[in-house]
Amino acid sequence: MARICFLTGRRPVRGGSITYRGISKKSGGIGLQRVKNTKRTFRPNVQNIRVKLPTGQVKRLWVSVKAIKAGFVTKG
Repeated sequence: MARICFLTGRRPVRGGSITYRGISKKSGGIGLQRVKNTKRTFRPNVQNIRVKLPTGQVKRLWVSVKAIKAGFVTKG
């Protein structure tokens, strides 16, 4: 199952980790060159917790820690 926050919709996003090498022009070199761009996934901090819904029902849901700290969730 995909780890997507039930409340905020936060989900994993793709990005890149760029690697540079060389000496900066300020330090007397010819500048920094990009040598590698590695694809990676940035994963949100989501937890599987018991949540009390407005209907009174208690369910286990994936919820981001940001939503928990903000008080959007009432734990059940």
